[in-house]
Amino acid sequence: MADDDCAVVRVLPPDPLQQLKSLVLDAVSSPLTKRQYEIALGRFIEWTAGRTFCKPLVNQYRSHLEGRGFSSSTINQALSAIRRLGFEAADAGMLDPNVAAAVGRVKGVRREGRRTGNWLTKEQARLLLAAPDSRTFTGKRDRALLAVLLGTGLRRNEARDLAMEHVQMRDARWCIVDLVGKQGKARTIPMAAWTKLAIDEWTAAAGIAEGRVFRPVRCNGTLAGDRLSPQTIFRIVLEHSGRVGVQIRPHDARRTFARLAFYGGSGMEQVSLSLGHSSVTVTERYIGVGLDLADAPCDHLGIGL
Repeated sequence: MADDDCAVVRVLPPDPLQQLKSLVLDAVSSPLTKRQYEIALGRFIEWTAGRTFCKPLVNQYRSHLEGRGFSSSTINQALSAIRRLGFEAADAGMLDPNVAAAVGRVKGVRREGRRTGNWLTKEQARLLLAAPDSRTFTGKRDRALLAVLLGTGLRRNEARDLAMEHVQMRDARWCIVDLVGKQGKARTIPMAAWTKLAIDEWTAAAGIAEGRVFRPVRCNGTLAGDRLSPQTIFRIVLEHSGRVGVQIRPHDARRTFARLAFYGGSGMEQVSLSLGHSSVTVTERYIGVGLDLADAPCDHLGIGL
């Protein structure tokens, strides 16, 4: 064990760790990352139980997460939050900088292969769009939200931030114009007529002419705030997809948009531009172009029981 691995100026009990956790969260700009860091650091602080914060402890925690079956992405995100915790502790004079540097050198978990995402078939997507009861106030909102997710491929946070001012006519068609997404990149996304129709039915019923498109609804059918939370969007997608027997998440709706558009004949570059990806290569990996489950190698073996 290196000398600086545990050369801690002082042991960090739970209360200072909670203070440092707040510093870490305050330094994170993305609401989604902030929430994920909050969960990750909460688990870590509870697990440490006042033990000395150092590189060996963090390595033990990584092994603990692996033993519990967490995915590599979840573990690596937790380690990223913990490294930031060490940096903030050193910056606040509560931890030897050498120890913070040692914590920063804790290796993440290597991801082997490539995970296959989830997506809907064309028929499943139709069933999902029809799942909300559009005769109700909430049903109109939910159907419009699903129409936007499936029809434009927006991320969950982008759907949350979608405003009436973004919905504009360009080249004789309706688009979502200059929407700022991941890493502050703005893009314009064409939308199908059925997506615009669903938005219009919801906003007309809710009396929304400006500001956020999707908003919370009270039990009595009145608006209860200026925008939905990411957690509510997650719940809406999960609830309605469960009703049609598919159980998808908001990002799976984004992947469905990409796959149906590409295999329906859209060019990969256009799909990539709509998604806001940095390159076509990213989109190809995202869609899983090389994976053909309808015509798999096992279908050509010529043998069987």
